[in-house]
Amino acid sequence: MLGELNYPLGTERVMAQVNGRRTHEYDGAIGVFLIGMKVNHWWRPDQWLPVFLAMPRMLTELYRNKVAAGRGEAEDLGFLGARTLIGGGGPTVVQYWRSTEDIYRYAGAPGLAHRPAWAAFNTRARKAAGAVGIWHETYAVPAGGHESVYVACPPMGLAAATSLPAAPNKARARLAAVRSGDDHAVTDLDLVEQPPDAVEVTDVDTAV
Repeated sequence: MLGELNYPLGTERVMAQVNGRRTHEYDGAIGVFLIGMKVNHWWRPDQWLPVFLAMPRMLTELYRNKVAAGRGEAEDLGFLGARTLIGGGGPTVVQYWRSTEDIYRYAGAPGLAHRPAWAAFNTRARKAAGAVGIWHETYAVPAGGHESVYVACPPMGLAAATSLPAAPNKARARLAAVRSGDDHAVTDLDLVEQPPDAVEVTDVDTAV
């Protein structure tokens, strides 16, 4: 994993480790959007580099809108947050949205960054087919259909996108709710010894 961006680019945020078991606070419906790229021809940076650089521009646009909408200065696009991962198959961005409708609305908006980036990709792909691959997956998650556990780590993923982690007892309650009604089921996380609740500053994350 290369890193996680859950704040406007160009700002600095202290990442605080929260000891003990936590979960995200948000219980509403969400849309989850995964998008990634795979470089097939490394000798064609003219094809894959523009694709690689397009996503940071879109994330910057989305985070700036989230801040502006929170101030009442712009229409809310519905973007909640994102996490960028780097793996052997290439980079993947996990995005959290208010709904899948918001995802599709942003993708087709003529005045925003995604639509021209997609048009440019298609133009380049016709000149060098197969040089770079892109993929995406979209999930509509209903209210109450998501669950999370964070043990001794900073807020990340869904928790960082929607809220600070909630109290430990809510994490346990949400885990119990997804056990298909079996209140006696035990997961590996139930066996983790939990230290006293505390907040410890572990590092400072600076976006570039």
